[in-house]
Amino acid sequence: MPILNSVAQIVAKPFPRIISPKTRAVLDHVNVGVLLMSGAWFWRRNKRAALGALVGGGTALVLNLLTGYPGAARNVISFRSRRDIDLGLAAMISTMPEFFAFKDDEERKFFIAEGVLMAVVTELTQLPKSTVERKRFLAA
Repeated sequence: MPILNSVAQIVAKPFPRIISPKTRAVLDHVNVGVLLMSGAWFWRRNKRAALGALVGGGTALVLNLLTGYPGAARNVISFRSRRDIDLGLAAMISTMPEFFAFKDDEERKFFIAEGVLMAVVTELTQLPKSTVERKRFLAA
């Protein structure tokens, strides 16, 4: 399934980066909610899918708490580094059905769609200029 994530990245790359860092922060928090609520939703039908959603949601929550979004107080993980981590997280979520052994169940579609969506959102997010680029711009 990470092949779909790579295809999504390639397809989204030529489009302009229209998602601002502030909007991205909101989308990341919504994504955590979706994953955690999916874990609760899947719990009665498929415990393995529920566990996969809870692991993905917990991982995304920790990343959100450690990310230095523009204007945030903490900066353990820079916003630029978060891009690479998000692509890995998207691949991880897409492979949850294989990892937790429910690849033949209906719930796998959720994880594939979630991984592809995360890859597309990551590609469409504007990255803030680095401090070196800002200094060069101001000096010119």
